[in-house]
Amino acid sequence: MERRKLTKEDIDKVRNIEGFPLGTDEDIIALSDAPFYTACPNPFIEDFIKEYGTPYDEETDDYHREPFSDDVEENKHDLIYNIHGYHTKVPPKAIQTYIQHYTSPGDIVFDGFSGSGMTGVAAQLCGDGFASEGARNAIISDLSSYATFISSNYNRPNDVNTIDALEHIIDSIESQYGKYYSTIHTLNGKIQTDFNGNPIMGKINYVVWSNVYFCPHCGHELNYYRVMILNGAKSTEKKIKCPNCSAVTDRTKLEIKYQVQFDAALGETSKTPEHVPVLINYSVGTTRYTKEPDEEDLRKIREVEVKPLKSHPTNMMIHGDETERLFRVGITHVKQLYPTRTLFFLSEFFDRFKDDNKKMFLFTSALPKLTILNRYMPEHGSRALVGPRAGTYYLPNLFVENDVIGQLRFQLNKLKNLYYKKGNVLVSTQSTTDLSNIPTNSIDYCFIDPPFGANIMYSELNFVAESWLRITTNNTKEAIINKAQRKNIPEYQELMTKCFSEIYRILKPSRWLTVEFHNSKNAIWTSIQAALGVAGFIIADVRVLNKEKKTINQFTAAGCVDQDLIISAYKPKEKFKKEFLLHAGSSETAWAFVRQHLANIPVVVVKNDRIEVVAERQAYLLFDRMVAYHIMQGIPVPLDATDFYRGLDEKFLKRDNMYFLPDQVNEYDTARITTEVENIQFELFVTNEKSAISWLYQQLDEQFCGPQTYAELQPKFMQEVKAVDKYEQMPELATILEENFLQDEKGRWYIPDVTKEGDLVKLREKNLWKEFEGYMNSKGKLKLFRSEAIRVGFSRLWKEKNYKAIVDIAERLPEQTIQEDSNLLMYYDISLGRV
Repeated sequence: MERRKLTKEDIDKVRNIEGFPLGTDEDIIALSDAPFYTACPNPFIEDFIKEYGTPYDEETDDYHREPFSDDVEENKHDLIYNIHGYHTKVPPKAIQTYIQHYTSPGDIVFDGFSGSGMTGVAAQLCGDGFASEGARNAIISDLSSYATFISSNYNRPNDVNTIDALEHIIDSIESQYGKYYSTIHTLNGKIQTDFNGNPIMGKINYVVWSNVYFCPHCGHELNYYRVMILNGAKSTEKKIKCPNCSAVTDRTKLEIKYQVQFDAALGETSKTPEHVPVLINYSVGTTRYTKEPDEEDLRKIREVEVKPLKSHPTNMMIHGDETERLFRVGITHVKQLYPTRTLFFLSEFFDRFKDDNKKMFLFTSALPKLTILNRYMPEHGSRALVGPRAGTYYLPNLFVENDVIGQLRFQLNKLKNLYYKKGNVLVSTQSTTDLSNIPTNSIDYCFIDPPFGANIMYSELNFVAESWLRITTNNTKEAIINKAQRKNIPEYQELMTKCFSEIYRILKPSRWLTVEFHNSKNAIWTSIQAALGVAGFIIADVRVLNKEKKTINQFTAAGCVDQDLIISAYKPKEKFKKEFLLHAGSSETAWAFVRQHLANIPVVVVKNDRIEVVAERQAYLLFDRMVAYHIMQGIPVPLDATDFYRGLDEKFLKRDNMYFLPDQVNEYDTARITTEVENIQFELFVTNEKSAISWLYQQLDEQFCGPQTYAELQPKFMQEVKAVDKYEQMPELATILEENFLQDEKGRWYIPDVTKEGDLVKLREKNLWKEFEGYMNSKGKLKLFRSEAIRVGFSRLWKEKNYKAIVDIAERLPEQTIQEDSNLLMYYDISLGRV
């Protein structure tokens, strides 16, 4: 595609797409580099797909991949990765591995939460190097104008002329104003001079500034650095002793000393926390020194404070969960986050950079290390410059004022490494809740690392940099949990469902979506699973991403989500969906689902010469996936667990408690001859009845410990029982064993044979239904209950199409009970819609 200028007519075509940013058309046009990057929804996507994509034809399509299950390297020291910072980033070479597995050269990859654009970089890197197999094309988008701006620069080649121009501008400003980053070399209070008797000047690396407080007991002024750091306390110390009255006070209870001054650019008087310079780190030659600021240093600061500023942000910060901590102390405008000298230099550079996209890329890459959020922690020794605290507007007691010129030179040296361009990458600024500018069934693979709950407030944290770009995020459709935006788990799930539904629509059938998930809350994990299911995706594999060991391991414990996960989900073929709905109400839908699901999950996974158990091939997960898919399609679940397990043994081949299609079992048997099946003890915490049953199935499995007596099981069970859900009426171990397992003549409990356990399952479900009927006949909120009884009850009510009863009981349960169980959540959501 040839480069062209974005016009207002182009913008009008996409103005109504969700996520259209906040800014003037003129600024959007100035920042864009059409057609490959627009600072608004990209109106050229369809042209891009026509030129580089391949039309989908289900009749001739023979695509097939199993979910990716090999080890992945996450190298965060990659030169490309570190050129420009962002809140969350996945190293491009890790994404490259997934892209090469799921796609062929020339395919189109999509990332709707692109962040800094690493998916686009990864698509290009597929064509890089000696053993390359061919670059892929990519369409990447993000709600944040800052994110897509970074993405656009990461995904277009460097211009040698631009690098030279940047160096020239830095040299020019240093020659004009470099004196403001110089200081007199002083040792032991004595000025050092050269052979001519002139003071030796050092180059300032950084200046440490300290907060100033008042003691709440005596009103004495406290310089935090002098009272705490010079007396050996850590910068994180929570208690402070007043040197005047000796009262010990919690740091958060100190009274802030404010500085009141008129700001001509804002046209108002501001009242912000006072900071004073306390330490200067500088270099003479290659040797570093430190000193207290002298009168000459203070004079230079005062001199630069009165210098007129060129163009700079004068806008107010947005109100939000994170920014409120700034408003509480009087920091209301973007410019107040910068030391005065820093703001002066930034305005000078901005004046020379603002009309060039690549120059602004350098400018924004230095911004995070130039605010008053930049922490100084001397207890870390030579690494005392720890930077701002990630993901928050935390205001430290000691902040670092870095040399702007030095920071830009440092970033420029990294920018020189940005040399690659093998594929075509198109960047768009919009919400993934609305991808109407992307045709249906046009994308070959999706990799996303979306926001997860309240982890990071992207629009708030990006606002400062976006203020320099003059285009800010429209966060109406931002998929986060945020009190200021009035978004909680239901709103978050609804937005993620819209996103996944749009991704499902644009993805070609039988293709894959990879989701990197990182959140420690079960409710968020459940929301993601439910959103994927409602959209139509089928989860085929979930693995733990171990960033320290750089490997991924299969994940099965539903309550253990405190690690990064890699979720692999696929879009079923249209033919399967049509036949599935055609046979609604018959048992054939269950077996049709199992057949196509087994065809899409790994046949055999060998690690370190051992065969891993593929959890998705085990009966209980096949049953869960089958039930979930029926619920999502809004049709009756045709089989209960008893009939389903019996049918599995009749219709499919079983090896090592896993089920296979006839054309798969030979591959597994061949691998089985030369390798051992690994005895995996899945990490599983017992927090409720369901996880207790799963733990017992694991313990009693012949490949683990096998049949055991109550006396053998009880002490181990007590060790595994963690914090039981507070609303869970947890049965005794003896009751769980009696309802779910059988005893042999030696008194050992064992797992029933699925072909013989029908009566046991039916008896258990009968008892649980009686329990559930008791809940239905009671009134008010349910404060204690068996969650297994709720599952059995919802399942029967669903079969009876009694949606109102499901909604009534669900609304009497604690919110977390529904939010943390994906099947209950699906029953409730769909029943609510039908009621």
